[in-house]
Amino acid sequence: MLEIRNVSRRFGKKTAVDSVALEIEQGQMVGIIGRSGAGKSTLLRMINRLIDPTDGAIFFDGKEVSAHRGGTLRRWQRDCAMVFQQFNLVPRLDVLTNVLLGRLNHRSTALNLMGIFSREERAMALGALERLDIAQTALQRAGTLSGGQQQRVAIARALMQQPKLILADEPIASLDPMNAKVVMDSLRDINLREGITVITNLHTLDTARAYCNRIIGMAGGKVVFDGPPEELTREAVRLVYGADANGEEISEAITSTSIRAERLPRIESAGSLVPAFAGH
Repeated sequence: MLEIRNVSRRFGKKTAVDSVALEIEQGQMVGIIGRSGAGKSTLLRMINRLIDPTDGAIFFDGKEVSAHRGGTLRRWQRDCAMVFQQFNLVPRLDVLTNVLLGRLNHRSTALNLMGIFSREERAMALGALERLDIAQTALQRAGTLSGGQQQRVAIARALMQQPKLILADEPIASLDPMNAKVVMDSLRDINLREGITVITNLHTLDTARAYCNRIIGMAGGKVVFDGPPEELTREAVRLVYGADANGEEISEAITSTSIRAERLPRIESAGSLVPAFAGH
């Protein structure tokens, strides 16, 4: 269980996240939606402890992760893997080495300084790449891959952490629809097969509806919607995205991709039954 207890984050006079309180059970696949600047990325970064809350506390399995320091913080960031929009790979290193970097918080400082990885770790990394259908790129420099391939390498690196929780910050924002679908399929597969909780910020409603069994909508740093996809009504969308300059409701077409969400099968997720989105 991940518990976010009245967490806020201020940058000077600006409040990016405002008294957010959430409980997320093990095995859910959660999509966080909202306008740019709604506080989505700040919330994920506080969960991962890349930044600290100004107020409130974050707990996982009853332990306050917002109080972790030193070794306990490193262990939390191992257990709580982060996937970024811009991949955060080392372009000059080969793909296999980039994936192996996911083991750093499992190893001694001496082994990390020497850059020595065991045969078992290399086999594990190749297995992660094979699972994501990019094992053929293992010896290529990461910087030579397409955006979609790089994001799959980043997910493989996250798997190497053997995490309890995966946070994905706009993982498909810079990808074309085909690669976006491959990446989202990969995250959903991890959620289903391993039962790992996945929390992902998304800028498209159709993707959130198609892949997530729980959707959280943020506006102005606050949670204004929290429920299953079928409850994300026109009124709820207006709460999240507001109105346009003429006071009219925001068209969902503005927030949609050309991912063929209507073709996704109805599946059993690790958290609950996920109904495929059948259109607007």
